[in-house]
Amino acid sequence: MAKDGYSGKILVLDLTAREHSVIDTGQYKQWGGGHGMGSAIFWDLVEDKNVGWDDPKNVVTMMTSPLSGTMVPSASGRVEVQGIGAAGYPIRWFTRSNFGGRFGGQLKYAGWDGVVITGKSEAPVWIDIVNDSVEFRDAAGLWGKDTQETQKSIWEQKGDEAHGWDNVGAARDAGRTTQRSAIVTIGPAGENLSSLGCLIHDAGNGAGQGGFGAVFGSKNLKAISVVGTGSVEIADPIALFNARMLAKDEFGAETGQPAPPNGPSLGRAPSPTLFFKRKAEVTMGPQACQGCIAGCRPRWSDGLANESSCQETGVYTTFDALKHGAHTDASVIATDLVQRYGINSYELARGLSYLYALNQMGILGSGLEIDTKLDFSTIGETSFAVDFITKVAMREDIGEDIAEGFVRAAQKWGRLEEDWGTGILDFPYWGYANHGYDPRTEVEWGYGSIMGERDMNEHGLNAHFWAVINHMGAGLDVPITAERYAEIVTAKMVPYEDDMDMVDFSTENIYSESMAKLVSWQRHYTRFWKQSALYCDFRWPDLANFAAADDVGMTGDGEPLFWNAVTGDDMTYAEGIELGRKIWNLDNAIWSLQGRHRDIVKLAPYIYQVPLETSLVGPFYPLAGKVDGEWTYINALGRALDIDGVEQWKDRFYTLEGWDLATGWPTRATLEEVGLPDVADALESAGKLGV
Repeated sequence: MAKDGYSGKILVLDLTAREHSVIDTGQYKQWGGGHGMGSAIFWDLVEDKNVGWDDPKNVVTMMTSPLSGTMVPSASGRVEVQGIGAAGYPIRWFTRSNFGGRFGGQLKYAGWDGVVITGKSEAPVWIDIVNDSVEFRDAAGLWGKDTQETQKSIWEQKGDEAHGWDNVGAARDAGRTTQRSAIVTIGPAGENLSSLGCLIHDAGNGAGQGGFGAVFGSKNLKAISVVGTGSVEIADPIALFNARMLAKDEFGAETGQPAPPNGPSLGRAPSPTLFFKRKAEVTMGPQACQGCIAGCRPRWSDGLANESSCQETGVYTTFDALKHGAHTDASVIATDLVQRYGINSYELARGLSYLYALNQMGILGSGLEIDTKLDFSTIGETSFAVDFITKVAMREDIGEDIAEGFVRAAQKWGRLEEDWGTGILDFPYWGYANHGYDPRTEVEWGYGSIMGERDMNEHGLNAHFWAVINHMGAGLDVPITAERYAEIVTAKMVPYEDDMDMVDFSTENIYSESMAKLVSWQRHYTRFWKQSALYCDFRWPDLANFAAADDVGMTGDGEPLFWNAVTGDDMTYAEGIELGRKIWNLDNAIWSLQGRHRDIVKLAPYIYQVPLETSLVGPFYPLAGKVDGEWTYINALGRALDIDGVEQWKDRFYTLEGWDLATGWPTRATLEEVGLPDVADALESAGKLGV
């Protein structure tokens, strides 16, 4: 095994034939890992990029990176999932998701850099991977079980004695391990082919976006279990250890410092982000993804909602609090059910708000225009949460319509145009729910989403939003001025680092070339450093870091420092971003073949028609910006976007990317510049090459 972080093999599972084969990782090393490898493998194996999400010819990849299974902080535990998803509107695209935990590490210890899933099994199946041994096992007894029941059943079938505790301390890779299998599985939502279906690993690690639970369900694939007794050989263990200690000592939050939930805290985690409160007698301990310093997921003494943090804990809290004046066990039980059934929590929460609005309008309810047996008089109670979530997972009652996604449900009900116009259907792009960072305020989130294929869900820039709010809430001064913040973060936005206006979120600047540069940098940075190298979204990029002596975060130096210690490469930060540009162009070539055109790259009507007046934290949304030429933290609320301004921004973005202005398709010159002449040939043959 080479000492470069790679295992050297990619496992191919042919579900139709119930056979497995091997791809030499060396064929795809140029892509780094994770998303880059996944996109390249999909391109090579899927001849017709327009196959349906539930077609056996759809290929799903689950890729690690060289950093997986190592001690790189906030990068060791993630897995990137790709393929044609069951979600999205109006096209079910080639898309991505990812999840944390320990599955990626176990894949590496078993000797695999990733898994490629092809075909469809005639009957339910689960995959049992133990090092080089790969077995296709009957899943009839697992079908219908929730995600926790499934994992417990597989652990019982395998038995701890298979790997044992004896021989601990023996020679490296001696064939024994103390670890139980890492399992990724679907719940009833995925089995029933709901586009809200997720992949769930352990209690609360989920690949939520894209509907990959339904894709697994369409292939009759219930679960993949893996355990390995090997290790990851790296180039320079001492350099890696020193880099980790540097992150802890120089960039870790101080005790008592109000660190944002998704901001710079490479050395010590803030408390898990929870939208509900537990009873005093229910105690909590930390849980972390493999190799991570930050234990941002809770484990509760009563076992409910274990490992759920951030959004999934808020799936029912609004209605629980409205009903009871505080959070009760209803919020906790709803969170636990969403994880057990394997449901996209963010879409479910926003969708429930939409259903409630229709109910209050006298449109949706028992015997009404949109008929449902849901009893909205009990909303906020545990009984309503259980009934609603069960109906969604089982495609019962109104859950049959919701299974196609809330935007498609609104379309079926004849309400899409009206409800997208008023904004009660708060799904601003590609059929995905508003993530809270509304495109009318934090415009780069909206721009990045419509230029991709889903809600981008990348928290790189809004760490400063939370930092400002948290310090204000604690009665403290904001650590740095808006101008200093802009100076620090834009200096890291290679190759546009000379333009501070990239983070000027004033209304006058949001359609500018500077804002196009910001989104371009973000698309290229994330496609490699976050989604291929697999640095965690909550911890990276580390831009402005208030724990550092000069407020300057680790990004720019940190990412290649860890990468090179593991791989032995001499990659620069800028080279990683350029590789991200190549991956971004390959993805856009796939979308072009699937029907992407500039004309459908747009936000929902309410984003242009209805000013945003409230935010996650009330009547204030602080962003860096200029007022009369002076930097300050502005309140970005109160605006809608201008449709002509957005079209002008698209011109500027396409120009920066080197894509065709009329169609948005990549051009031959750009594809050849990033080393993809064969992709240009394929687009030209299909009549989808930009000019």
